[in-house]
Amino acid sequence: MIRNWSTAVRRTVSVVRAPGTARTGRGRAAPVTYALITMCCLLFLVSPAAGLNPVYGTGEELLAAQRAWFRRWGVIPAELFEDSPGSALTPATALFVHGSWVHLLGNMLFLYVFGALTEERMGRLQFALFYLGCGCLALLGYAGANALSQQALVGASGAISAILGAFLFLFPRARVTSLLPFLFFLPLRFPAWIVLPFWVWLQWTAAGRAGDGPGVAYLAHLVGFGLGFVFAWVRFGRTTTVGSVPVAAPEGENQP
Repeated sequence: MIRNWSTAVRRTVSVVRAPGTARTGRGRAAPVTYALITMCCLLFLVSPAAGLNPVYGTGEELLAAQRAWFRRWGVIPAELFEDSPGSALTPATALFVHGSWVHLLGNMLFLYVFGALTEERMGRLQFALFYLGCGCLALLGYAGANALSQQALVGASGAISAILGAFLFLFPRARVTSLLPFLFFLPLRFPAWIVLPFWVWLQWTAAGRAGDGPGVAYLAHLVGFGLGFVFAWVRFGRTTTVGSVPVAAPEGENQP
């Protein structure tokens, strides 16, 4: 199984506060973001991947149920372009399926941190369509580049990567508090135009080292990020992006 963003916890841990949110409060107008987080969490809890539902058994029985779950709802590139209505829908269903607790929590934290502000800027309907459209296209991009792969691809990180791309364009000077493992987790604050391109570089270098076996779909991250940035540029390019205003950064954890 290929997990989008399964190494989230081992990378940069980030929290962001964009200009203007000190008064309004981040996420007050972001019901779509919270609905997506709720759906992903609830579906994970009832799935065999969580390991909590006794109906799936234990041991080898549970592992078999997990493999069947991922193949049923995840994207399998070798089967995606066949004449199968079920396979054609998997780019949408895979966005709500996660492979482990770390995979889920890493994705949901970054959806919360970056999604709420992006939704406030885009509007609810536009953000929902943006999330689903870019997420599906990111998975399709990965599948097209790995058309013979039989590994199931699951996770929302293609869509969340698109949010990061849009966020970079919309809030380039928003302050991001990052905890970098190689700097002993010291909390450092950088503008988004430094942190997010650094994240893209990490994905690019990791994609070059990635093998064909189970792991992280770095290419889906890159495709999603590019789609999100281009969408925001086309949609909001004639409007003024949010500038930098000194505000206090909240405490937090985790990164994609």
